[in-house]
Amino acid sequence: MLKFLSKVKIEFNALDPRLASCMEFLAQCNARKAKESNPACQLIVKRRTDDHPPQIAVTFVNGVEEVFDATSTPAQTIRTRILEKGQLLETEQMFREAGETWPVIIPDEELNHPPPSIKPRKAEDKQ
Repeated sequence: MLKFLSKVKIEFNALDPRLASCMEFLAQCNARKAKESNPACQLIVKRRTDDHPPQIAVTFVNGVEEVFDATSTPAQTIRTRILEKGQLLETEQMFREAGETWPVIIPDEELNHPPPSIKPRKAEDKQ
Protein backbone atom coordinates (compact mmCIF):
# COMPACT_ATOMS: atom_id res chain seq x y z
CA MET A 1 0.00 0.00 0.00
CA LEU A 2 2.73 2.50 0.92
CA LYS A 3 4.55 1.93 -2.36
CA PHE A 4 2.02 4.24 -4.06
CA LEU A 5 2.37 7.00 -1.46
CA SER A 6 4.97 9.64 -0.70
CA LYS A 7 3.35 10.88 2.52
CA VAL A 8 0.74 9.78 5.06
CA LYS A 9 -0.54 12.19 7.70
CA ILE A 10 -2.78 10.84 10.43
CA GLU A 11 -4.48 13.32 12.78
CA PHE A 12 -6.55 12.43 15.82
CA ASN A 13 -7.29 13.30 19.42
CA ALA A 14 -6.32 10.37 21.63
CA LEU A 15 -9.44 10.92 23.75
CA ASP A 16 -11.80 10.91 20.76
CA PRO A 17 -13.88 7.70 20.67
CA ARG A 18 -13.93 7.90 16.83
CA LEU A 19 -10.19 7.26 16.44
CA ALA A 20 -10.41 3.52 15.68
CA SER A 21 -9.90 3.94 11.93
CA CYS A 22 -6.83 6.11 12.48
CA MET A 23 -5.26 3.62 14.88
CA GLU A 24 -5.93 0.67 12.58
CA PHE A 25 -4.54 2.52 9.56
CA LEU A 26 -1.48 3.60 11.58
CA ALA A 27 -0.88 -0.03 12.53
CA GLN A 28 -1.11 -1.05 8.85
CA CYS A 29 1.40 1.67 7.90
CA ASN A 30 3.80 0.57 10.64
CA ALA A 31 3.73 -3.07 9.54
CA ARG A 32 7.13 -4.35 8.40
CA LYS A 33 5.87 -5.35 4.96
CA ALA A 34 4.31 -1.93 4.35
CA LYS A 35 7.45 -0.07 5.42
CA GLU A 36 9.66 -2.29 3.26
CA SER A 37 7.48 -1.56 0.21
CA ASN A 38 8.43 2.14 0.37
CA PRO A 39 10.92 3.20 3.06
CA ALA A 40 10.90 6.76 1.67
CA CYS A 41 7.21 7.29 2.47
CA GLN A 42 6.83 9.90 5.23
CA LEU A 43 4.53 8.86 8.06
CA ILE A 44 3.38 11.83 10.13
CA VAL A 45 1.21 11.40 13.22
CA LYS A 46 -0.36 14.54 14.64
CA ARG A 47 -1.95 14.10 18.05
CA ARG A 48 -4.52 16.82 18.45
CA THR A 49 -5.97 18.31 21.63
CA ASP A 50 -9.01 19.97 20.03
CA ASP A 51 -12.32 18.62 18.73
CA HIS A 52 -11.13 18.30 15.12
CA PRO A 53 -12.45 14.98 13.74
CA PRO A 54 -9.91 12.22 13.07
CA GLN A 55 -8.61 12.30 9.50
CA ILE A 56 -6.10 10.60 7.28
CA ALA A 57 -4.41 12.50 4.45
CA VAL A 58 -2.36 10.63 1.86
CA THR A 59 -0.17 12.01 -0.91
CA PHE A 60 0.34 9.73 -3.89
CA VAL A 61 3.71 9.51 -5.62
CA ASN A 62 2.33 11.67 -8.46
CA GLY A 63 1.61 14.49 -5.97
CA VAL A 64 -2.17 14.07 -5.73
CA GLU A 65 -3.44 14.41 -2.16
CA GLU A 66 -6.58 12.81 -0.80
CA VAL A 67 -8.06 13.38 2.65
CA PHE A 68 -10.27 10.77 4.30
CA ASP A 69 -12.76 11.39 7.09
CA ALA A 70 -11.63 8.73 9.54
CA THR A 71 -14.80 9.05 11.60
CA SER A 72 -16.92 7.46 8.88
CA THR A 73 -14.43 5.62 6.66
CA PRO A 74 -13.04 2.28 7.86
CA ALA A 75 -9.28 1.74 7.54
CA GLN A 76 -9.84 -1.17 5.16
CA THR A 77 -11.87 1.06 2.81
CA ILE A 78 -9.08 3.65 2.81
CA ARG A 79 -6.52 0.94 2.08
CA THR A 80 -8.66 -0.44 -0.77
CA ARG A 81 -9.02 3.02 -2.34
CA ILE A 82 -5.26 3.58 -2.14
CA LEU A 83 -4.58 0.23 -3.81
CA GLU A 84 -7.12 0.94 -6.58
CA LYS A 85 -5.60 4.35 -7.32
CA GLY A 86 -2.14 2.80 -7.14
CA GLN A 87 -3.05 0.27 -9.80
CA LEU A 88 -4.29 3.11 -11.98
CA LEU A 89 -0.96 4.92 -11.47
CA GLU A 90 0.95 1.77 -12.44
CA THR A 91 -1.17 1.35 -15.57
CA GLU A 92 -0.66 4.98 -16.54
CA GLN A 93 3.10 4.65 -16.06
CA MET A 94 3.18 1.46 -18.13
CA PHE A 95 1.39 3.18 -21.02
CA ARG A 96 3.66 6.24 -20.86
CA GLU A 97 6.81 4.10 -20.80
CA ALA A 98 5.52 2.28 -23.89
CA GLY A 99 5.07 5.63 -25.66
CA GLU A 100 1.28 5.41 -25.64
CA THR A 101 -1.01 8.30 -24.87
CA TRP A 102 -2.82 8.45 -21.56
CA PRO A 103 -5.68 8.28 -20.92
CA VAL A 104 -6.55 5.73 -23.56
CA ILE A 105 -9.34 7.04 -25.77
CA ILE A 106 -11.65 4.37 -27.14
CA PRO A 107 -13.61 5.59 -30.20
CA ASP A 108 -17.39 5.68 -29.80
CA GLU A 109 -17.90 3.30 -32.71
CA GLU A 110 -15.83 0.65 -30.90
CA LEU A 111 -17.81 1.14 -27.70
CA ASN A 112 -21.06 0.54 -29.55
CA HIS A 113 -19.99 -2.77 -31.13
CA PRO A 114 -21.83 -5.80 -29.77
CA PRO A 115 -19.58 -8.24 -27.92
CA PRO A 116 -18.31 -11.17 -29.98
CA SER A 117 -20.51 -14.22 -29.74
CA ILE A 118 -19.16 -17.28 -28.06
CA LYS A 119 -20.57 -20.57 -29.26
CA PRO A 120 -20.66 -23.45 -26.79
CA ARG A 121 -18.55 -26.41 -27.85
CA LYS A 122 -20.30 -29.63 -28.80
CA ALA A 123 -19.66 -32.77 -26.78
CA GLU A 124 -17.58 -34.35 -29.58
CA ASP A 125 -15.37 -31.21 -29.79
CA LYS A 126 -14.39 -31.46 -26.13
CA GLN A 127 -12.60 -34.78 -26.56
